[in-house]
Amino acid sequence: MSRQLITGKMSLVGLMGWPVGHSLSPAMHNAAFNELGMDWLYLLFPVRPGEVEQALKGLVALNFVGCNVTVPHKEAAKRAADELSESARIIGAVNCIHIQEGRLFASNTDATGFSKSLQEAGCHPQGMRVAVLGAGGSSRAVVYALARAGAESVVVINRTIERAAVLVEDMADLFPGGALRFEPRTREAFVKLGDKVDLVVNATSIGMAPHVTACPWPEDVPMPANAFYYDLVYNPLETVFLARARAVGATGVDGLGMLLHQGVAAFEMWTGQPAPLEVMRQALYGQASQLGAMR
Repeated sequence: MSRQLITGKMSLVGLMGWPVGHSLSPAMHNAAFNELGMDWLYLLFPVRPGEVEQALKGLVALNFVGCNVTVPHKEAAKRAADELSESARIIGAVNCIHIQEGRLFASNTDATGFSKSLQEAGCHPQGMRVAVLGAGGSSRAVVYALARAGAESVVVINRTIERAAVLVEDMADLFPGGALRFEPRTREAFVKLGDKVDLVVNATSIGMAPHVTACPWPEDVPMPANAFYYDLVYNPLETVFLARARAVGATGVDGLGMLLHQGVAAFEMWTGQPAPLEVMRQALYGQASQLGAMR
């Protein structure tokens, strides 16, 4: 593997999380920088919980251009930011920071990434009845994106009912008429969906490596064949959730497209240039394929 020499003239960005060693983001961003002949480099920053504010101050002092933020730091990064975009404020979590004149401008490109990847897959949420599994930061970004896309209704299904209730309370204004509600993650909640759901989004980590045999949908409840299924998990690309959906003849999409498009949005925010989408896609999917081959 070639190693790029860091110089004093180089513009630096990266990913802050705990852990971050599994990330595919360096592959797509560095491929984009190389394609455009830019003296930029994307790095990984393993930052322990509780040290986010200190780490961000360090990036400012070292003249970094910005960074992505992943679990478990998205809420801490929001608190440390100097200015929030509308999406970051409403979603309540940050995944992208742009440093300008020593100030931290924070946004959430997850919602954009989700919307773009859905559109690419031929799924348009306007007027759809949607079930979102999970109530964490990713779920909040998905719900925000669905509201902006004009979904008719959204039900949030989550194991911890208190967390789902907070999500619905925080984002209810995006869905006039009580079209956003929550249900506890029980067998009955999935049975109730029946054929009254058009889109099901798994925004939990259930089914992610190394727990690849797990599935957020109950084994003894049939999955509606008329629905479109989206799994934010991308390792593995073919989760049990998606395999079961395809087995009943439904369309299923993995989360790699969301990762790609949120990265494109971050790239353009930092650089002010159009991102080489296909170069980033090729690098990302190539890296994902290698990861799958190693497992």
